[in-house]
Formats: sequence, structure tokens, C-alpha cells
Amino acid sequence: MKLLAFETATEACSVAVFVDGEVRERFELAPRRHAELALPWADALLAEAGVAKSQLDAIAVGRGPGAFTGVRLAVALAQGIALALDRPVLPVSTLAALAARAAGGNVVAAIDARMGEVYLGRFRQADGDVQALDAETVVRPDLAQAPPGDGWHGVGTGFAAAEGALVARFEGALSAVDATALPHAADVARLGALAFARGEATAPERLEPAYLRDNVALTLEQQQALRASRG
Repeated sequence: MKLLAFETATEACSVAVFVDGEVRERFELAPRRHAELALPWADALLAEAGVAKSQLDAIAVGRGPGAFTGVRLAVALAQGIALALDRPVLPVSTLAALAARAAGGNVVAAIDARMGEVYLGRFRQADGDVQALDAETVVRPDLAQAPPGDGWHGVGTGFAAAEGALVARFEGALSAVDATALPHAADVARLGALAFARGEATAPERLEPAYLRDNVALTLEQQQALRASRG
């Protein structure tokens, strides 16, 4: 199986090529440079792997949630390449890819959504796969519902947002937290390969981004209310 994967939903830009279980990836913290880097990286990785685009079975993509422009870019790249090659796409939750960064077990993945909120999802990670336990959401960290029980692994920049409000909110439920973790295209590729094996590939024209938030900017009144709530 041969896949090309993109993940550009955060400040990190990453591209990966999956060839029969082996993954090559380029990853860099590159705010505002995703559009400049993604395609050249894809060409370079395919050349390194000795894979022509025509040999690809599908295109995997981190579908969000995350930064609006980054999510839109990854979806557009995946759709464009898949349509040109007449290949299917494999949409992968960016939060699920982030959860794959954890050691295993029950995982809470959180990405700083700015504007006083975080993107949040709960997952079970086992045998290299990541399964969602409930619907992903965007929420203020101090209002997030704590996961049941204890022993949860927290991953993602959402745990550093709002001065660690999510860590305080989930006190007692978390056994470990990595607030610096970012999603990687390598994990998008691996999860995409598992989805492909389950027959979950879809036509590129049916690919939908996951924004979770309808508004990409706060109104002046909302900004004033947010500043007031922070004292």
C-alpha cells in the first residue's frame, strides 16, 4: 500500500509517504509557510521512496479541526492530487492523529483553538489504531467536561492554553500531559492505511473539512467580553 499524507492544521507543517508499512516524513514548525512547503516536500519524499504519483493508492489528509487556513489547505491539496490521479482520499481527524502521539490507552487530545477555546476529543489507542470515544468539540477549557475515571493521557497544545486551564479542569483524571505535542502527517498516514484496509476510502469530491467552529474571528463585542472574563 502506498499513501501520500498531509497535515497542516496547526503551526506545524508535515507531509509523509507510507510505503508498505514504512513511513518517511518531513515536519517543521512553519507558521504561514505551509502552502510554500507542502508540495515540494511531497515531491521530495516520493522521490526518496522511489514512488511515482501514479503508484499511489490513495491520499490521506488531516481534515481538522485546527486553523481554518491550514485545514483548508490540506483538504485542497488532497482533493487536487486525488482528482488528478483518480484516487480516493482518506480523511483522518487531526485530533486522532494527535492522540496517536500518546503512549497508549485512553487519550484526551486538545489543540489550542485560540479565542479562548480548545478543540477537544477523547480516544482509545490500542494496537496502533485510534478510536474516537465521543464527538469532537470546541469549548472553553474551564468548561470542558472531564473524562471519567483516571489514567488518561493528555496531549496537545490545548493543555497549555489559557495558562493550563484544561489541566486544572481535568485534575485527577490525567496521569500524564504533553502540552507541546503537535499532529504529524506520519500518524495521518498510518491511521489512513488502517482506514484504507477497512474500506473507508472516499471519493475526493466528498471530502469535508472539520472546522467545528463556524466563526473564524471574534466580533468586537465578543473580544471585549473575553477580555472582561479574564479580568
